[in-house]
Amino acid sequence: SSCGRGPSASTACRRSRSTCACGAGIAGVLAAGVAPAVHAQAAIRWRLTSSFPKALDTLFGVNDVFAAKVKAMSGGKFEITTHAPGELVPAFGTVDALQNGTVEAANTAPYYYFGKDETFALGCAIPFGLNSRQMTAWMFEGNGLKLMREFYANYNIINFPMGNTGAQMGGWFRKEIKSLKDFKGLKFRCGGFAGKVVERIGGTPQNIPGGEIYQALEKGTIDAAEWVGPYDDLKLGFAKVAKNYAYPGWWEGGPQLDLHINTKAWEALSAENKAIVESAAAYAHVDMQAKYDGKNAAALKQLVAQGAKLFPFPKDLMDAAFKEATALYDEIGNKNPNWKKVYADYSAFRREANLWFRFTEARFDSFMQSQKL
Repeated sequence: SSCGRGPSASTACRRSRSTCACGAGIAGVLAAGVAPAVHAQAAIRWRLTSSFPKALDTLFGVNDVFAAKVKAMSGGKFEITTHAPGELVPAFGTVDALQNGTVEAANTAPYYYFGKDETFALGCAIPFGLNSRQMTAWMFEGNGLKLMREFYANYNIINFPMGNTGAQMGGWFRKEIKSLKDFKGLKFRCGGFAGKVVERIGGTPQNIPGGEIYQALEKGTIDAAEWVGPYDDLKLGFAKVAKNYAYPGWWEGGPQLDLHINTKAWEALSAENKAIVESAAAYAHVDMQAKYDGKNAAALKQLVAQGAKLFPFPKDLMDAAFKEATALYDEIGNKNPNWKKVYADYSAFRREANLWFRFTEARFDSFMQSQKL
């Protein structure tokens, strides 16, 4: 036998030289300079910076969930290290770092960057905006992802939804807010874009990173602060320094976190690795809200046991905030064409989504939450 494996193997080789592992076919392929079907893929190493401290295993943890999925799906060939604020760049320095190519990727709440352009906020949350399911629907089924990618291209960034907290709480106050008048003059820590509306109804907004809020509240540098909701607020210990816990966070009905990737780094990926990144981000996106929805109830009970007193924002405050938010959006649209383009689509989608939710989700939820289960 010419193959050294008996007559049958020799016959197989004669019939198909191109596929016999020991025949002339494979030698011819190699001689022609064509790589075999199985080949070693070059390892990829990325760095991902977050705007959130590692102590928050949901907000920072979404990055570890994402990185682990990327590594698993790539067979260990694509590794991403995750970094807290200050390790590579400051908490609010992610956009600049991506533009400059300092890091390949970042996870942040886009509304932190409304100072660069108010349109950033539409990729995260605006007062009286979309809830979390509506936000995901706008992104994937509506025009949200397309419109925001057109906008982010100005910053050398491509974005992927990666995380949502669901509707948030309204924050911690030294005194209960019983009317809009009680809110006047309060130094209130709130995230990003919401400060514009807080200011218009008489508050003094303070944009402070999560890791610095407790100290500011304890020292009296601020009068009140909001962060996310029970699970994270319990970890940060806010109930120790301010007992009155407001709801709802009308400025964050469904805030979305984003995975931002440097455009050049993204374009250097193979089609396979792009698919891996996209799939891993989508998995982490669902995972984050599942964690919050699964853990907030128990954390809220613990906070109440520690002395937290729940109270709803008064109607006159909510009405004033809604009126001012609507006026603000019109004003921004008159001077910012980016905002005008994206918000027109966002607000139309919100109108239709709320029409649907009014007859289904809201009615069902209202009934179920009034029952003794």
